Amino acid sequence: MGMHEADIGLPSEWVVRWASLIESGTVLDLACGKGRHSRFFLERGLDVVAVDREPREIPGARFVQADLEDGGPWPLAGEQFEGVVVTNYLHRPLFPHIVDALAPGGVVIYETFMVGNERYGGVSNPDFLLEPGELLSAFDALEVLAFEETEVDSGKRRVVQRICARKRPG
Repeated sequence: MGMHEADIGLPSEWVVRWASLIESGTVLDLACGKGRHSRFFLERGLDVVAVDREPREIPGARFVQADLEDGGPWPLAGEQFEGVVVTNYLHRPLFPHIVDALAPGGVVIYETFMVGNERYGGVSNPDFLLEPGELLSAFDALEVLAFEETEVDSGKRRVVQRICARKRPG
């Protein structure tokens, strides 16, 4: 039984905006949820490795079931990806793993909630809200292509921080 687009949700506008920077290879969809970004990149002809705590059926993707917050080893040790996508998810100890998981020239596209979001309900726990400039610090080893701290309204107001950054070749 397949899921309908409406059940999965549309890909993030931020991911769509920068997706063309990942022209080939494999994309890691971290904390993939229902797989909206996995499906988006599969449709673009890329290979996808999707990781989530809950078991998922994402046709065409390699799915890895892992709890990224249980203190266990990084489930993709030694693997590198041309793209890493993370949305609406924050577990700070993963930042160095994300950098290491990028192949030279690889691109990270990351978007999640930041301080200020608590005004609109939803995510309000500071453990899950970025501080101002935090993604810039987390990915300071990368070449930053775009960075925003902004309010968005896609039916529901949210305060987000988002970055697109590339690992320098070589």
